[in-house]
Amino acid sequence: MKRPTTREAVRIAVAKGDGIGPEIMNATLSILQAAKANLQIEEIEVGEKVYLNGNSSGIEDEAWNVIRESKVFLKAPITTPQGGGYKSLNVTMRKSLGLYANVRPCGSYFPHIHTKHPDMDVVIIRENEEDLYAGIEHQQTDEVVQCLKLITRPGCEKIVRYAFEYARHYNRKKVSCFIKDNIMKHTDGLFHEVFREIAREYPDIESDSWIVDIGSARLAATPEIFDVIVMPNLYGDIVSDIAAEISGSVGLAGTANIGEQCAMFEAIHGSAPDIAGKDMANPSGLLKAAVLMLNHIGQTEVAERIQNAWLKTIEDGIHTADIFKKESSKKLVGTTEFAREVIQRLGSTPQFFEVVKSEAQGEFNLPKYVRKQPAKKILKGVDVFVDWKGEHPDELAENLHKIANTLHLKLITNRGVKVWPNGLPETFLTDHWRCRFEFDEETNSSPKAIWELLEKAFQHHIDVIKTENLYFFDGVRGYSLGQGQ
Repeated sequence: MKRPTTREAVRIAVAKGDGIGPEIMNATLSILQAAKANLQIEEIEVGEKVYLNGNSSGIEDEAWNVIRESKVFLKAPITTPQGGGYKSLNVTMRKSLGLYANVRPCGSYFPHIHTKHPDMDVVIIRENEEDLYAGIEHQQTDEVVQCLKLITRPGCEKIVRYAFEYARHYNRKKVSCFIKDNIMKHTDGLFHEVFREIAREYPDIESDSWIVDIGSARLAATPEIFDVIVMPNLYGDIVSDIAAEISGSVGLAGTANIGEQCAMFEAIHGSAPDIAGKDMANPSGLLKAAVLMLNHIGQTEVAERIQNAWLKTIEDGIHTADIFKKESSKKLVGTTEFAREVIQRLGSTPQFFEVVKSEAQGEFNLPKYVRKQPAKKILKGVDVFVDWKGEHPDELAENLHKIANTLHLKLITNRGVKVWPNGLPETFLTDHWRCRFEFDEETNSSPKAIWELLEKAFQHHIDVIKTENLYFFDGVRGYSLGQGQ
């Protein structure tokens, strides 16, 4: 999106949210006003009241219009009511507005805020629209539910390129990729493949890759070895909270959700209804989000003034209850007083912490995704998923042989583990069976054979709950084998 110059008053949508939301938003807006941020604020309502008024998404059409017209949204935490089929507004907004990049800086403020990692300075960049968060789930049998993990090449290319552009723009030295492609060879494998492809376009930036479990362990133990980390949605959701917590407090972290047209900025914590109205919440997370917003819209000087004033407040020992420590803090303050203390320090710079000075270099180079020439796609067979209450795979196989045509039964798995042929009796079995049928090499594949197979399955009272066609793409197998093959 085009960033306005600092001479223009930038129209932004603001939602004060629920719980502690109004308190921390009022504190944040008071600091923005005092710092002379050039903003035209339009307040909208989203969250609990909208949900309870009968809107299951938590946002009305008019609010959508304001966000889409302003293209910049500063949002306080909201409450999603329990039960009633209410959808997560955050997930809805990220997907609906195409906010594909979630950006979360996590740095240490040691020794003024306690952490075991005084040299930590990490930025987590998380894919924000797909993966398991596509939210496509089904109950298929009495005992089995599924959630589809969707990873797309466009999604991978956009987020990985954003990570490298971010590193170049902010003079970062390394981008690391967290994946689990030793197990999920096709989904996480695609993410890793795209990472390697794009990394070659940035020879000035170091790159490395980590299996997400050991990568997360190393991040928790030695975060100083990382700089920028990019990863798929679910891992990013988990790891970014871990990173924020070990840096000092989840309450200190703000996050940016960036799209091609719109952007949303928010604190990462919840609405904390237990302390709402008590003037004790820390507004720092939302203030950090506002700083990210100011940098995004080109008001970097205002962002620097606020960040330096915040740092000075922290090192002066002016702390809210969540970070107050008798041995290092000097004054316990509430939400409103903390904001006043930051305002008093506008124009000041920290003495202990490094003074914030923007090192941004140019604009991000984020070209539109260009679809590649389609691969040669060859049908090889079909996985037929069956709800069957029996316990002996040989009996199921005998029934399935009766429906075979030019497609022949090659494999049965249960929860991904091969149980026929030559399964192990120790394998635990549930009522969800993947039955793989393949064409012989000399047989011409035809989708019609799959339809005929399913028709015969119906005639033999085989409860088919889903199918997945098996393809090769340019000669490369596009489907997983069963564990044990």
